[in-house]
Amino acid sequence: MITHDLLQGTPEWCQFRLAHDGASEAAAMLGLSKKVKRTELLRMKKTGIAREFTDWVQKNILDYGHEVEAMARPIVEELIGEDLYPVTCSEGRMSASCDGLTLGDDIAFEHKQFNRELAALVSSGIVPDDHMPQCQQIMLVTGAEKVMFVVSDGTRNNLAYCWVQPDQTWFERIRAGWKQFHVDLENYVPEETDVVLTATPTKDLPALSIQVDGAISLVSNLDKFGALLNAFIEGINQKPEDDQGFVDAENAIKVLQKAQDALEAAEASALAQTSSIDEMRRTVKLHADTARTTRLMLEKMVKVRKEQIRTDIVMEGKSQLADHISAFEKRIHPIRLPLINADFAGVIKGKKTIASLRDARDTELANAKIQANAFADKISANLETMRELASDYKFLFSDTSAIIMKDNADLILLVNARIAEHKSAEEKRLEAERERIREQERVRAEAAVKEEQERIVAEASRKAQEVEQQRIMAEAAAKAEQDKLTTEKAKIVAEFAPQSQAIPAVWPFPSKNELPAETPIEEVKAQPTMKIGELRGWLGLDDLEALLSSLGFSSAKIGPSKMYHESDKASIRAALIRHLEKLEA
Repeated sequence: MITHDLLQGTPEWCQFRLAHDGASEAAAMLGLSKKVKRTELLRMKKTGIAREFTDWVQKNILDYGHEVEAMARPIVEELIGEDLYPVTCSEGRMSASCDGLTLGDDIAFEHKQFNRELAALVSSGIVPDDHMPQCQQIMLVTGAEKVMFVVSDGTRNNLAYCWVQPDQTWFERIRAGWKQFHVDLENYVPEETDVVLTATPTKDLPALSIQVDGAISLVSNLDKFGALLNAFIEGINQKPEDDQGFVDAENAIKVLQKAQDALEAAEASALAQTSSIDEMRRTVKLHADTARTTRLMLEKMVKVRKEQIRTDIVMEGKSQLADHISAFEKRIHPIRLPLINADFAGVIKGKKTIASLRDARDTELANAKIQANAFADKISANLETMRELASDYKFLFSDTSAIIMKDNADLILLVNARIAEHKSAEEKRLEAERERIREQERVRAEAAVKEEQERIVAEASRKAQEVEQQRIMAEAAAKAEQDKLTTEKAKIVAEFAPQSQAIPAVWPFPSKNELPAETPIEEVKAQPTMKIGELRGWLGLDDLEALLSSLGFSSAKIGPSKMYHESDKASIRAALIRHLEKLEA
C-alpha cells in the first residue's frame, strides 16, 4: 500500500481520482450505484471531466457530509479505542480515500450521512450492495482486517454502525469488474449528454368556430381547419428513431386528441342551435375521423417503435455477450463456459428513454462479461493444473467439462485422488499378473519335475527290462547248452547201446544224477582296493549339503538342524540320478 499526501477536494486529489480506480467508484463500476450510472463513470474517466454539482448540492450535501463525518470521528475513535487518520492510499491502480484508518492499518472507518432507512439496515448488520463494494475495496487496498461502516449526523443519538469483514468473493468481483471496465473504457466513445427532452414547438390548429344564424346558414372555418389539420398530419414524423422523435410524436398525439375533442364539441354546439345541418355534420365527421385515425395510428406506431427499439437494445446486448463468450470458448475448446445469467429484458423494465435503456443494457452486459471473464480465468487455471498433474492420465478425466468449474484446490485433490486410485488398481493388476506368471512357472516346474521323474522311472524300467532280457537270454543259452550236452549224451548212449550186455557192470560215465551241476561262467575279478570313503568322494557324497546346493537345493537352518522342503524330495532324487549318470567309471 502506498499513501498519498492529498487533501480531499483539492485539484491534485481530483486528478489523482481520475488516474485511479477509487473505492467510492466501485459500486458505479459494477452498476450497483443508485447515484452514478456506469456510463457516467465511463464518460468521466474517458473525458477527464468530473461530474458537476449545483451550489445547493455542494453546500447542503457534499460539504455537510464532510462536516458530520468530522463530528462523528471522535465518537468512532472512542468506540474502537484507537485514533483514526483520514488517508488517501493506493495499491496498483486501485485506490481508496479512507475517512479514517488506524496507525496499524488494521481498522478502517467509512462514514455516510444519516438516513433512517440506511441506519435501520446498518443497525441490523446489513450493508447494502451500493455501499459494500467501497468497504471491500478499502480492505483490498489497505489490507485492513475490518471496516466500521457508520451512518450518522455527527451525534451519538443518530449513529448506527456495523463491522464489515473481508470477503474473497467480493475481492474477486471487484478485481474482475475493474479489468472489464478498462476494456470497455478503451473502446468507449462518449455520446451526447442526455438532456431533458421536450416536444418541438408546433403551431396549434385554429380555434374551431361554428355558428348558426336565424336563416339556418352555417358560418364556420371548417375548410380552413381541415386544411391545416391535414398539413399538420403530413408534418408528423411517423418513424421516430430517437428520444426527441418519440417526444414529438407523443405531443402530436395530444394535439390530434385536442382537435378531435374540439370538432366533437363544435358539432355538439352547432346541433344545439339547429336540428339538422347535414353538410356541416359530414364535414365535421370527416375531420374528426381524420384526426382520430391519425392519432390512433400514431399511438400504435409509437408503441410498436418503442417495443422494437427495446427489442433491438436487448438483442444487441445478447449478441455482444455471445461474441464475448465465443472468443473465450475458442481459447478453452472443447470446454464450454457455464450459463451466464444476463437478464437484459429485466434490467430495462421501467426505463423510459433510449439513453436509460442502453445504460441499463450496457451495465448488465458489463456484469455478464465480468462473470464470463471470471469463469474463463478459472477454467484456464484449472486446465493448466490438469495439464501439469494429469497429462499422462487423460483417460481418467472424460468428465473434464463436469469438474472443470471446481475450486482449484478441490480440483487438485480430485485429480491426485483419481491418479492414486488408478495407480493402486494398476499395481494390484500387475501383482495379479505377476502371481499368475509365478503360478504358471510353478506348474511348468512341477510338470518338468514330473516329466523328469517319469523319464527316470521309464529309464529304470527299460534297464530292468534289459537285465531281465539278458537273464532270460542267459537262461536260454544255459538251457541250450544243457540240451546240447543231453543230446551228446544220448548219442553216446545210443552208439554204445548194442554192446550194452557186454559192457561191464560199472559204467565209466557217471549217471545223470552223478554229473556235477552246471555253473554259470563268472568274471574273475581282482582283489577289491576301493575304500568306502573313496567311493563317497567319487560319488560326491562326502559333503551332501554342498552337493545338493550345487544341484540347486538350498537348506534352511531351523534351530540346530538344516532342513529341506518335503515337497522337493522327488526333485532331489531326480537330480541325484542325473548326477550319478554323469559320473565316469
